[in-house]
Amino acid sequence: MMFEPIIPFRTAEYQVKFATSEWERREAHALRRAVFCKEQNLFDGDDRDAIDDHAIPIVALSMLGVASDQLVGTVRIHEAEPGLWWGSRLAVHEDFRKIGALGATLIKLAVSSAHAMGCTRFLANVQVQNGLLFRRLHWEVIEEFEIYGKPHLRMQADLAHYPPCVTPEAGFVALPKKAA
Repeated sequence: MMFEPIIPFRTAEYQVKFATSEWERREAHALRRAVFCKEQNLFDGDDRDAIDDHAIPIVALSMLGVASDQLVGTVRIHEAEPGLWWGSRLAVHEDFRKIGALGATLIKLAVSSAHAMGCTRFLANVQVQNGLLFRRLHWEVIEEFEIYGKPHLRMQADLAHYPPCVTPEAGFVALPKKAA
């Protein structure tokens, strides 16, 4: 008897939205720890800082129909001073990085929702290996520097490419890129 190989199931779509429940916030922090502490060794034990006290977490959820199945990505945003917003701690679960749309959609909602809340300038400190993704999304490099022992780019979003999103609790849908 021949058996067909089992093909791993992948969700057809992902919801990217503001974290609105405690489990989403908890899983977002767990994903950040997995990426920034365990995988990249940027922090010892936990990556939380004072910004988490007032930052808005954004999450990417894999969807099974209308129900979320798993948190697969996150980023946080905060207003540092009137009009000046920052995005930080962008993380996508390693099993979902090849989806292609998750990081970009997290970035789009981060900037578009801040834009709707009065953002006039949006910045992020980006690891050098992620600079191309941000450039493709209409960001420019302001400076290069080192932080946490790794080269980074301070980048600024071109707000003209990010229309304000006034419904960030519902957010955006990210669809996986088609395989070539």
